[in-house]
Amino acid sequence: MKKGKVFLVGAGPGDIQLITVKGLEVLRKAEVVLYDRLVNPKLLDFVKDDCELIYCGKLPHRHILRQEEINDLLVKKAFEGKRVVRLKGGDPGVFGRVGEEAVALKSQGIPFEIVPGITSGIAAPLYAGIPVTHREYGESFAIVTAHDKSVDGRPKLDWKGLVSIDTIAFYMGIGNLEFISEGLIQEGKPSDTPVILIQWGTFGRQKTLEGTLSTIAGKARKENFSNPAITLVGEIVALRERVSWFEEKPLFGRQIVLARTSTGSSKVAKELVEQGADVIEFPKWKKKPALIDLNVLEKIVTYEKIILTSEESVEEFFQLLFSNSIDIRKVQASFYGFSSKTIQKLNSRGIYASLLDEQFSQAEVLVVGDDYALKNKNDYTRQFARCDFLVTSYKRLDENYFPLFLRMVEESILDTVVFPSGTSVQVFLEGLRSAGVNLNEFLANLKVICMGSNTWEASVANNILPDDMPKVATAEGLVECLSRKSTVRELLVTVGD
Repeated sequence: MKKGKVFLVGAGPGDIQLITVKGLEVLRKAEVVLYDRLVNPKLLDFVKDDCELIYCGKLPHRHILRQEEINDLLVKKAFEGKRVVRLKGGDPGVFGRVGEEAVALKSQGIPFEIVPGITSGIAAPLYAGIPVTHREYGESFAIVTAHDKSVDGRPKLDWKGLVSIDTIAFYMGIGNLEFISEGLIQEGKPSDTPVILIQWGTFGRQKTLEGTLSTIAGKARKENFSNPAITLVGEIVALRERVSWFEEKPLFGRQIVLARTSTGSSKVAKELVEQGADVIEFPKWKKKPALIDLNVLEKIVTYEKIILTSEESVEEFFQLLFSNSIDIRKVQASFYGFSSKTIQKLNSRGIYASLLDEQFSQAEVLVVGDDYALKNKNDYTRQFARCDFLVTSYKRLDENYFPLFLRMVEESILDTVVFPSGTSVQVFLEGLRSAGVNLNEFLANLKVICMGSNTWEASVANNILPDDMPKVATAEGLVECLSRKSTVRELLVTVGD
């Protein structure tokens, strides 16, 4: 059997946009992905639907897979002829044990490539407003592990050599802060040397704590500060006040769940992330082409009204016409969409379309969409007396995503859930049930934002009382809504009083 190939890939420090172009290309072609805890799970959205995902993450005092088992799995999957990606947080060559994995592969004659990534010791400080070198503050920089596999977890470091370094980044050092501070002070580093702790660097939930070598351990205990974190030591920390940028974004610190109805990328999610928020999209879908009803295609020119249920269905509809040699110019129907996004997609195809807000009792109507959107056909036939359906694809909840979702929720402090459409409310609830999540417990401390009055009504109909609604149902309108101090519900209560 032909051997596969293994790619040892650095995923970057957390922000998914910081993975390299090559790393993302390799990930998209993977048949098996072995990933670590510190890899942002959102990167796994880019893999193929049939890709096998294996979690190798390590938690404090709870190892999922030992390193030897990981090495064996890489070899095993490669011998199965698979294209394997070992996805590691940061850069695989910086405390990523990539050398051990590469040696194991080489010893078995398995071809591999190493794809570098951006390491957190440089990226986290930059997102906190601190370059690790500067002509006035520091021209030398060191990366140091603050934890090893010894009984006490304290690495044997050359403290005397480190004292001469201007700026030092310690990885995973929260539990050893006193050990680090004492080691540096004893060898001559001033006790008032600035120190900053950067937790979850480059994520919207990034958190920092500043102090000095003499105070930082006590401050960390008081704040219950924990890993994953970078400890940066050096005078260069003083630049933070002048260079801070990431934490000034309008939605920095917000942790949002966005109800997801499509398999494609979300403009709303992208805009929220651009403005500094952490966004978890749920549920995730997988899709496959449907068996097309040729009878419907044959009479496509006879319909008076064609209704597209989603922007994805627009793309699928045009692909169907083209693959079946049907010229769109022969279709005389008026086009309608269920949402503004669908209308925009039709407009981009040169089709003038209207938002569906009426019933057609006499017209010949064709409703186009995936099987999930068309599952309640009786609703359509009640609204449109003469109605046919064209199923463009089969869409299902991706159950493989449930463990990733639950882990992201566990590691976050969520504050908001956003429903972009009425349909998203129902599918979100179905996703939670399928993932074994209690709705009331999940929503207990979250603000509910609905994009549009129809979405608000759908939320209320499902016994979820919304808190707010953007003035305009766009990504930009949502950012403005999330940034304002008072919610619609609070204003209504105030007026009522």
